Amino acid sequence: MTKDNEDLLIEIGTEELPPTALKRLSNAFSEELTTRLAAANLEYGRYRSYATPRRLAVHIEQVSLVQPDRVIDRRGPALSAAFDADGQPTKAAQGFARSVGLDVDKLDRIETDKGAWLCAHFEEKGRATAELVPELIEASLEKLPVSKRMRWGVGSEEFVRPVRWVVILLGEAVIKTSILGVESDQKTRGHRAHHPDPIPVSKPQQYAGLLENKGYVCPDFDRRQAKIRDQVMQLATELGGTALLDQQLLDEVTALVEWPVALTGSFDSRFLQVPHEALITTMMGNQRYFPVQDETGHLMPHFITVANLESHDPEQVRLGNERVIRPRLHDAEFFWLKDQRRPLIDRRESLKTILFQKQLGSLYDKSERLAELASAIAADLGTDARLGRRAGVLSKCDLATSMVFEFPELQGIMGRHYAIHDGEDPSVAQALEDQYRPVHAGDVLPEGAIGQALALAEKLDTLIGIFALGQRPSGAKDPFALRRSALGVVRILIESCLDLDLWRLLRLTAENLSGRVDTTASVTEVFNYVMERLSAYYADRGIPEDAVDAVLACQPSSLDDLDRRVRAVQQFRVLPEAEALSAANKRIRNILRQVSHPTNSVVNKTLLVEPAEIALFEKVQKAESDTSHILANENDYSAVLARLAGLRDSIDLFFNETLVMCEDEKLRHNRVALLMSLSTLFLQVADISRLQSAGNP
Repeated sequence: MTKDNEDLLIEIGTEELPPTALKRLSNAFSEELTTRLAAANLEYGRYRSYATPRRLAVHIEQVSLVQPDRVIDRRGPALSAAFDADGQPTKAAQGFARSVGLDVDKLDRIETDKGAWLCAHFEEKGRATAELVPELIEASLEKLPVSKRMRWGVGSEEFVRPVRWVVILLGEAVIKTSILGVESDQKTRGHRAHHPDPIPVSKPQQYAGLLENKGYVCPDFDRRQAKIRDQVMQLATELGGTALLDQQLLDEVTALVEWPVALTGSFDSRFLQVPHEALITTMMGNQRYFPVQDETGHLMPHFITVANLESHDPEQVRLGNERVIRPRLHDAEFFWLKDQRRPLIDRRESLKTILFQKQLGSLYDKSERLAELASAIAADLGTDARLGRRAGVLSKCDLATSMVFEFPELQGIMGRHYAIHDGEDPSVAQALEDQYRPVHAGDVLPEGAIGQALALAEKLDTLIGIFALGQRPSGAKDPFALRRSALGVVRILIESCLDLDLWRLLRLTAENLSGRVDTTASVTEVFNYVMERLSAYYADRGIPEDAVDAVLACQPSSLDDLDRRVRAVQQFRVLPEAEALSAANKRIRNILRQVSHPTNSVVNKTLLVEPAEIALFEKVQKAESDTSHILANENDYSAVLARLAGLRDSIDLFFNETLVMCEDEKLRHNRVALLMSLSTLFLQVADISRLQSAGNP
């Protein structure tokens, strides 16, 4: 009895793959392969990806051994073009017959409402999976996200790294083929040092176990990472501290080793006088070490490294790593001591020689603008404008220090340390670091008013300046990180509850830049660009786009105010009256659009004749009074919409019993005025007519 399916193993062995790309390459390879299997109508079960520095592999269970047969229907030329006046087949008919492997007289005909056509119905036999797999592998490798491919040897093949071996097993059978110039077989490779000899694999199910038990290779990326995490945490505990387990560093270290063995190391405690951020950057960024901190969060004079083998003399490995880190720490110490010899303010002149952008000037020019803008924002926030100005003046000075020149990622952080050393106001020192926040999604926001002022100034200056140059982000091209700046503005204003007028801030920013670039259009462009970020911002928080759209229709210029409106709309839409009131507002909008000339919005009570319109008028008057009181005393938009929800019955009765667009012009205008006053009540918060489904957030 023959089997219908078998497990499939594919392994591409290479020289060491780029560690920062390994996980992405592995995921892409398995996704491409399984997508192509499905497209080829080949069934398969579960699959598992494997990735180490020297291999990309996929084990796919229960893959069909043959494609299913399929019936193909193909339509050919119209009968009018398929045969000549004598009824003989034309070249069009003959060509179609050849393409489907049939004689013309074997072709069928089909009648449609658009005419008659030649057609062919034939069965195509499914191909064997063993025949298809090489094609699928080649196509999948070609689609991997590789920014730059390389060649090796004398061949023309290209891949991210030279390919050294290929394993392709379908069940116990080797699929013989050539992939990127390498002949496939069933022999994988173990660890370079521990087991350099080939390891035969009899069937796919043996692959992972053979590598781990015999080859000293842990092929599963996630399992290897878990082993690293456990070892590092255990060693840190033995040192009396905890390890800084940065996920990005964990991913990179996992991609650098096949057989992880964690070891501890130490350094002279005198280096701890250097700001810990600099030491951590040195250990993590340069050496891929895991720093260790004590229970109070202070750095300890220890680190943990992960070797790629089990050494016969671990002590020598430890000493070697300590020798490597020592000069790095010496450099950091040297830069720290050297930079402290001059206060930050003394470095400001040198900023004139560092270009920010050709038309926008130097970093000195930018710091001048930031000082002006941060001062104004600080005043708006009710804090000392002089501190805002001082923060702006010092904002870029640390970019001229040796430490930041060596470690650019420490910009702002070192500014804070040097400002503290210089005796600057603590809020100014903190602002120098906070100006770049938030750096990424989920990052912390600036802590105090001065930091908020400088962070907003930094982002708004860049946005207005670059937009004025016509360099709005397009596609993936965003060299000045304008998307991040715009989202940073959104987060700071909303999440810090800063009731600032964004229009005003943008105009102030534009005025500071007006001597350099034409900012005429950029204020509106940047305002709209920031507002465009709101849909994605709220979508991440489970708030649908229509709620944001309803509020944007009222054009609030304070994002703090906008946020309170959006959340009020979300609370309103779950009320039982929401659906009907949203529909009523849509109807009101449609009626008001029909008004061809301005209408007096003041309702004439003497022209109210129907009981329903009289009742609605009285309800609207009472609601106007109530909502005015709520907004004046509590500014609670949720309470306003909850109060307006009580109008539902009166509005329904009005539309059921009153003809708004009646023939009597005076009555018609008066009823339109009543609807305008009703609409205005809701527009105090949002245009709820824009809610797609008010009862289903």
